[in-house]
Amino acid sequence: MIVLGIDPGTASTGYGVVQSAGAALHALSAGVIETRAGTALERRLAEIHACVGDLLEEHRPAAMAIEELYFGANARTAFAVGQARGVVLLAAGQRGVPSRSYTPQQVKDAVCGHGRAGKEQVASMVARLLGLSAAPPSDHATDALAVAICDLNRAPLARAVAGVSA
Repeated sequence: MIVLGIDPGTASTGYGVVQSAGAALHALSAGVIETRAGTALERRLAEIHACVGDLLEEHRPAAMAIEELYFGANARTAFAVGQARGVVLLAAGQRGVPSRSYTPQQVKDAVCGHGRAGKEQVASMVARLLGLSAAPPSDHATDALAVAICDLNRAPLARAVAGVSA
């Protein structure tokens, strides 16, 4: 099963493509979609939408997993992330790819065993779980891989609860 994980943002949207083969997990691709500051928001969102569409076409994932909004102190940032989430979900919806959302705490719990793990611990566990010699250089790509791992760890249980076979 292949899952595209997404860590959304208007300046930087992380992506990670992870394949499960039995109990083993393998990273197929990871990176960051970066848009330029000063570019009109609608152009930035169009670029994110197009790039995610390309990733969906290239990897043909069975599902997409996307990180939920984290409402910190900055509501303006939360709205921008929400807009990026919207165009990412639109790209998946246009292609009929099921999408699931996870909170940062759910992702950390699935990857590290507890929802309060720090960025360094998440990066270390992502590298270990995927058999990488080092974590990806970008926090956004690392987070996207972690979201995909979270979904793959939860998918068998979700299918069992729904009564769907793999």
